[in-house]
Amino acid sequence: MESEAIKKRLTDIKERIKKTAIDCGRPPDTVRLVAVSKTIPEDTVREAIKAGVDILGENYIQEARDKINTLSAYPVLWHFIGHLQSNKAKYAVKLFDMIHTVDSLKLAKELNKQAKKINKIQKILIQVNISMESTKSGIHEEDAQKLIKEISLFGNLSIKGLMTMPPFFNNPEKVRPHFSALRNLRDKIRNEAIKNVSMQELSMGMTGDFEVAIKERATLVRIGTAIFGERS
Repeated sequence: MESEAIKKRLTDIKERIKKTAIDCGRPPDTVRLVAVSKTIPEDTVREAIKAGVDILGENYIQEARDKINTLSAYPVLWHFIGHLQSNKAKYAVKLFDMIHTVDSLKLAKELNKQAKKINKIQKILIQVNISMESTKSGIHEEDAQKLIKEISLFGNLSIKGLMTMPPFFNNPEKVRPHFSALRNLRDKIRNEAIKNVSMQELSMGMTGDFEVAIKERATLVRIGTAIFGERS
């Protein structure tokens, strides 16, 4: 029964993504779903892949490594969306197609060094702490451009855009200014036309607020609960 439930929830989410994109004049394929599979057992993740999930988001290196190894036969992309410590960089570049949470020069240097060792160009997003919350990771908005210019010089990293985790509100509209601020920052950096920086991705929006994020031009929405149900 679980596979049927996942299939139904996934279909529902994809429909909502499609409808929201069309309603705000965007082609639906400009928004991609990252199914957040942290703490979800491998068998359940397999069911989600069979139901049509093609990007999975993980927060913890060890847990992700086990899943990625077990599910290696499936042609899915794995994105790292949790806080990443520099000492885990070598594992991250081996495991993940994209890392959403780069927020310091120290981390970027280590990722670049480890990616170079395996002859890989690692796709990354810069995590911005748009809301300036002390409990959240991410570079402050006013420091983002400088950091991006510094990282753009690294030969084994490719900056693809920005990511944020706004504060939680019961009303998704209250989150809109944070999404809007990230989009404005993205546009400003894009206008700088920095070499090796594409700024095509905006990773923002989760189960409770992804529709508002899409209206503010999110390209990657990170959704877990609405697909897998509440985590135990």
